[in-house]
Amino acid sequence: MQEDPVAAIRRFSRFYTRRIGLLHERYLGTSLTLPEGRLVWELADRGTAAPGRLAAELGLDAGYLSRLVKGLEERGLVARRPDPGDARSSLLSLTPAGQAAFGAIDSQSRAEVAGLVAPLPAVDQASLVASLGTAERLLGAAPSPVTLRPPRPGDIGHVVSRHGALYAAEYGWDSGFEALVAEIAADFLRDFDPAREACWIADQAGAIVGSAFLVKQSDDTAKIRLVYVEPSARGAGIGAALVAACIDFARAHGYRRVTLWTHANLLAARRIYARAGFRLVEASPHRAFGHDLVAEVWDLPLDATPAMAAQPIAG
Repeated sequence: MQEDPVAAIRRFSRFYTRRIGLLHERYLGTSLTLPEGRLVWELADRGTAAPGRLAAELGLDAGYLSRLVKGLEERGLVARRPDPGDARSSLLSLTPAGQAAFGAIDSQSRAEVAGLVAPLPAVDQASLVASLGTAERLLGAAPSPVTLRPPRPGDIGHVVSRHGALYAAEYGWDSGFEALVAEIAADFLRDFDPAREACWIADQAGAIVGSAFLVKQSDDTAKIRLVYVEPSARGAGIGAALVAACIDFARAHGYRRVTLWTHANLLAARRIYARAGFRLVEASPHRAFGHDLVAEVWDLPLDATPAMAAQPIAG
């Protein structure tokens, strides 16, 4: 039975605040309280900030923020000057002493976090970074840019696993589909021809959020395989960018056409293929993956289509 997400998040929050000492009276062993340390961090990051906007963005009561600022001003860490764009407001910034205080807490914070991750093997460090990026994305942080990169060791196994899990959850497909994906991935790894084949991994802050493969079907025909995008990353143009990368590679490497195999119920994927210029050329009912499905073949003649413009991926 899946754990209650509220309980899991609260448990992790308690663990992490204890682990990095956020319950201590002073922030990172300095003379600053935790709220004061947060304010110094924000001013170091922003350079200058108006108190009203700072209070709103940090979710702090304006009176409470005013008291924090006053205390830091009295200790010579924060300076205030008139806002040239608004005579009713002022701008806050760190003094040289405030910059020195920030340098101390920044160094101490880096050292403490480095101590946390140092015992972990490199593969576990990479997994931790990817998991943190996923948490930020799912909980509504501003999304990080997505890059398309070649696969690294272990990535293709991850792609197989995610295909199996996602298609089971979204379409109820059985393990026969994951077996097919595993066979396609194994063939790619075993027979990979870098002169005529490629794989793209969509990477967002270290987390894999999608993939696409282009393989040689014949001397003049390339085939797109294993295109997927994580549910949390959909709607940002990643699927279209992956398909465009496949088409551009095929054209640049001498193919005359690109083909692909999909199913009629994969509506979002079909829309991407249609917008990219593919046309449905064959449809055949069959029984697969525990369901009655309609398999489709789509085709794109490259000599009849213009080069695709680079598709930006929303960040």
